[in-house]
Amino acid sequence: MNIIIRDLGLCHWIDIEKSMMEFTQHRNKNTIDELWFLEHYPVFTYGASEKKYCFSHINNIPVFQSIRGGKITFHGPGQLIIYLLINLQRKKIKFYKLVQSVEILIIKLLKKIKISSYTRDNWPGVYVKKKKICSLGFRIINGCSLHGLALNVDMNLEPFKYINPCGSKNIIMTQIKDFNKNISIQKIKKIFIHQFCMFFNYKLI
Repeated sequence: MNIIIRDLGLCHWIDIEKSMMEFTQHRNKNTIDELWFLEHYPVFTYGASEKKYCFSHINNIPVFQSIRGGKITFHGPGQLIIYLLINLQRKKIKFYKLVQSVEILIIKLLKKIKISSYTRDNWPGVYVKKKKICSLGFRIINGCSLHGLALNVDMNLEPFKYINPCGSKNIIMTQIKDFNKNISIQKIKKIFIHQFCMFFNYKLI
C-alpha cells in the first residue's frame, strides 16, 4: 500500500488542524494515506478530555482547543510534529494498536540514536529517565486517524512549565538534544519514515 510524505516546514497550528479536517472529510476509500511532518509556531493546545480554558493566551502564547484526544500541551519550533492521516479500517488497524505501534516506533528510533526510552502504564507517550520526550494525541473520524505525535528534539522547553503537561503536574519534559547533541530533525524524519513504512508495510510515492 502506498503513502504520501509531506514536509510542511514551520506552520501555524490552527491552519494545519483545519487542513487535516478538510483532508479527512473529503477522502474516500481510494484516498492515499499521508504522513505530515512539520513544526509549529509556539502554541498551547488542549484536547477533548481537558477542562475548558477561559483564556486565549498563556504568557503571550496562544491557546486553542483541538479535536484530538488528550489534555493540554505545548508545541514550538524544534519539536518534530508527525501527523498520521491513515485509513485504519482499510489497513485493519485497531486504534489502541496504532497508539502502541507509534510508541514502539519512537522507542526504536531513539534506540537507533543511542537513547534508551520506555512507555508508562496509563500515560501515553514515550519517556527517558522519568521525563517525557514524546506526546501522542489522536482523533478518529470515519475510521481514519488525524493528529499524531510530538517529539521534542531541540526546542525551548520553558513553556511546558506554565502548564501541567498532558494534565499532570508530575510530568517533566525533556528532549533529544539533552542526550544527543548531534542529531538533526531531518535525520529523525528519515529514520522515522523508514521504520514506519517497514512496520506498517507502506511504499513511498
